[in-house]
Amino acid sequence: ADMFANEEGGPEPDWVITEREQFSDFRDLNKDGKMDKEEIQHWILPQDYDHALAEARHLVYESDVDKDEKLTKEEVLDNWNMFVGSQATNYGEDLTRNHDEL
Repeated sequence: ADMFANEEGGPEPDWVITEREQFSDFRDLNKDGKMDKEEIQHWILPQDYDHALAEARHLVYESDVDKDEKLTKEEVLDNWNMFVGSQATNYGEDLTRNHDEL
């Protein structure tokens, strides 16, 4: 109800239907209609998902203009705002250190 209030009595938007399906199929693991501490932990920190690897792949995908799977200094600098806001670079902290590879 915080994000969608069906005040008009019409059909739910597709995104609400999708969220309900996600909840029932993937989030509510014990099917009790609510998320307990373990289910929330699994949702926020899934065991089979590497956040750092996913973020690194995202940065390369978005910044690698010539698609050679390598980032040049120019490609990084052209997309500096993405790197500064990235968890993979500790929100830009790593970019202020001296690195030979950059």
